[in-house]
Amino acid sequence: MTTNLHAPLARYAARLHGAAGDGHHVASPLGAWLLLALCASAVPERDAADLADVLGIAPAQAARIAADLLDAPHPLVPSATAVWHRPGTETAGLDAWRAALPRATGTGPLPDQAGLDAWAREHSLGLVERFPLTLTPRVTLALASAVATRISWATPFDLAPAGTLGPDSPWAGRLTRVLRTPAHGHRAWIAATPEAGDVAVHVAAAQPAGDGTGGHEAGGAHGGGGTDTASAGLSVVSVAAAPGVAPADVLAAAYRIAADADADEPAGRRSLFDLPLGDTPLWTLREEAVRTFAPDRREQRHTAALPCWSARDEHDLTGIGFAAAGRVLAPLVGTGDVRARQAVAARYDRYGFAAAAVTGMFARVSLPPLGVARVAELRFGHPYAVVAVATDRRGGGTGPWHGVPVFSGWVAEPDDVADADLADPPGA
Repeated sequence: MTTNLHAPLARYAARLHGAAGDGHHVASPLGAWLLLALCASAVPERDAADLADVLGIAPAQAARIAADLLDAPHPLVPSATAVWHRPGTETAGLDAWRAALPRATGTGPLPDQAGLDAWAREHSLGLVERFPLTLTPRVTLALASAVATRISWATPFDLAPAGTLGPDSPWAGRLTRVLRTPAHGHRAWIAATPEAGDVAVHVAAAQPAGDGTGGHEAGGAHGGGGTDTASAGLSVVSVAAAPGVAPADVLAAAYRIAADADADEPAGRRSLFDLPLGDTPLWTLREEAVRTFAPDRREQRHTAALPCWSARDEHDLTGIGFAAAGRVLAPLVGTGDVRARQAVAARYDRYGFAAAAVTGMFARVSLPPLGVARVAELRFGHPYAVVAVATDRRGGGTGPWHGVPVFSGWVAEPDDVADADLADPPGA
């Protein structure tokens, strides 16, 4: 099926980027939206309006779209979601909600901080080192999403002097070299947009997933039911507007253009013969005599120069829709006090693009009242007995091996810890 996600995701992206401000940053609105959509299946019909305003569509539809994306993974965009609870906090409502989550969403007991950090590293292709939230005893429920990619361009960029960015560029004097489009393999054009006026557009495409050379190998490691690798791809669309245009308007234009960037004739594409010759901060347009087979003997050519870039950010998402999610989950977990945060990293260079975002949400309860606990530390400091016993639970009952002692012994002469055991296990 076709996922009709562009409009609601562009709407949420405007909120997230607006909160991030006008400075250099990167984010994954999709990573945050997926977590909100996981909460959508817990929404009673009478309470749907609050979360629908955040998601941009009806919660039930958002839940279906999230399930479609997660259960049919993209080979170049590995993604993951998880819902964990603190043991002892289970309720019938929580169990019913978890049962309705997408098949690909992991569930289980709440890991410790090291476990959360390991999950973030694994599902971000190593680009995000730590989970974006810090675990405390107050946390009873945790939700997480990860979206990542690591691709090589189908055709790498050429290089050019930084002055190619133009005399008006503040970066021309700071950089030495920039990227230039190769003779073939990239797309560029000038587009008219309602948000930002005429803009410069460049599109670089990844190596196709099915040719064995594009993308990170983890992207193709999913099981059956995923996207057909022969038709799966990833393009990075860069959009520049005149210097005075607000970043929010340029981002809105970029989302609009990205929606059909792979079309043979993208919406809003300007003919170079309708534009005046000369220099602007966005382009230089010149005319030259050429031999051409173009039907009207008028040929249009585009080249582009743009810099490498990288970014690493964290975004507080609590006020960007997650308070509504907390109100939805409150009847299930006994609290609407939530915190949400996203950690994201990206790099764009001559040979490819890598990016990952890990989004986390915690539901927290008040600390319990003070009481008293007794803690026993057991010591096996003199001879003791050992029995190795098999367990065999299957089909809702027990099998013939269940409870059968396999080995037994009496420990009276202990060994010291071996040198080989002094190192922590991998991943510890």
